[in-house]
Amino acid sequence: MHIGLIGGIGVAATIVYYQRLSAAVAERAGAKLDLTIVHGDIQELIRNNLADRRYEQARAFLPLLERLHRAGCDCAAITSLGAHFCFDELAAISPLPLISGVAPLDRFFVQNGIKRIGLLGTRVVMRTRLYGQLAATEALALDDEIDTIGQAYQEVAVAGVCSPGQRDLFIGAGQRMIDAGADAVVLAGTDLNLAFDGRDTGYPVIDALDVHVALLADLASGRVPLSSAQTSTKTTPSSTAE
Repeated sequence: MHIGLIGGIGVAATIVYYQRLSAAVAERAGAKLDLTIVHGDIQELIRNNLADRRYEQARAFLPLLERLHRAGCDCAAITSLGAHFCFDELAAISPLPLISGVAPLDRFFVQNGIKRIGLLGTRVVMRTRLYGQLAATEALALDDEIDTIGQAYQEVAVAGVCSPGQRDLFIGAGQRMIDAGADAVVLAGTDLNLAFDGRDTGYPVIDALDVHVALLADLASGRVPLSSAQTSTKTTPSSTAE
């Protein structure tokens, strides 16, 4: 199956998706990766995300999906959980089925016996507890620190690098959520790998990117049919402006 990715939001996140998806498909015997990536505008995404302009961002993504469709892709995914704030609006107009990075997470947590998770990501992701999509899993966020963490995450996503101070902020926030009762900390922002990869935090860390990539690799290799993939976040219309 030919996979399409909307990348560039940010560049570092897109590189990680490419690396991990390539590796995941290679691990599936006899599978080959058929992939096309297009480049989105991270500054436009940030402006629309901050103002909760879902329809405007969906229309901004639409030409990219049309390009992927013309390239022969069978489905598409967005390389940013933060960009999923407009997922349903985009799915309604997309020429391709969209593979959500949010929808598979709850099932993953249940399968791994994780009942309570701490969230790190954009302001919207933390405030809405992953868009209200965790039906079987309780989500925690540091509500009084959301603006600070969210701003640091935005800066990392734009720059494509994480400073030692930003790394300490994220890892420390994760520890505080563990202390508050979380079973694990979920990296619900693709660029957080820049802070956490190769680090021994002393607590369980789950990268939501890996769950999304595993599903995409199964689709790419034909292990699961497209019809069985969850393709909607079912976001609610409540205000999520950051």
